[in-house]
Amino acid sequence: MTRCHVCFRHCELPEGHIGFCGARIGLADRVTASNYGRITSLALDPIEKKPLRRFFPGTKILSVGSYGCNLRCPFCQNSEISWGEEATAFAETADTITPEILVRIAEKYRVEGNIGIAYTYNEPLVGYEFVRDTAKLAHEKGLKNVLVSNGTAELSVLSEIAPYIDAMNIDLKGFTDSYYRDVLDGRLEVVKTFIEEAVKSCHVELTTLIVPGKNDSEEEMRALSSWVGGLKDKDGKVIGDRVPLHISRFFPRFHMTGRPATSVSHIYELADIAREKLTYVYTGNC
Repeated sequence: MTRCHVCFRHCELPEGHIGFCGARIGLADRVTASNYGRITSLALDPIEKKPLRRFFPGTKILSVGSYGCNLRCPFCQNSEISWGEEATAFAETADTITPEILVRIAEKYRVEGNIGIAYTYNEPLVGYEFVRDTAKLAHEKGLKNVLVSNGTAELSVLSEIAPYIDAMNIDLKGFTDSYYRDVLDGRLEVVKTFIEEAVKSCHVELTTLIVPGKNDSEEEMRALSSWVGGLKDKDGKVIGDRVPLHISRFFPRFHMTGRPATSVSHIYELADIAREKLTYVYTGNC
């Protein structure tokens, strides 16, 4: 029996078995990505949609997604490719392309303002091998690489991709252990550790989706923004006050259709609180 090393779950996977994420499979001697090169989504997006506001603003980036995720957010906006029966069915129809082909596609769109490739839509780190291999080739062609992630991965995974990633947007979905554990089926400390290391290797922006009654208190935003403000670079210098934070409005969807949308006024109030510690705070979906 083999054990997956990607995230805190460390799934034990007998040969042929698929992990919790739906994207990693046990082989006789190792665990590997069953979604390697399996593409479900491909689009040329404004960089601001990742969202990244302070990384080559005004440019575009080729966004690519596969399938699988190691969290269970009940408000997932990409549930058809992230988890559940629908994602399993979608996976069977996904196109397979190589890193070389994807990089050639990205180069083709330079004339339309493309600066590189964004690994996004599902959780890209459950198939980090494809990210690593493609990002390395993209760098060789002078393209930028962007990772959009929930940050639920071991540092060994980050170390494999970090040399090739130029920017990340990481979801810091809340700032209580209970929210991560009971609502998302995740671990807050894992994400915090990932962010602490990521800011040492590339440009990082963070996103927090505000869900009414779950992670929307002023106290939690003060704790979150204070923690972000204390992040340090690889030399131990505090840089967190300049790490951009996107505070986004929740809309009812997926398994949370009965909950009201976050009020615009409350998003603005929380943004003002975050600005007590952070220089760059942006509001989303308002």
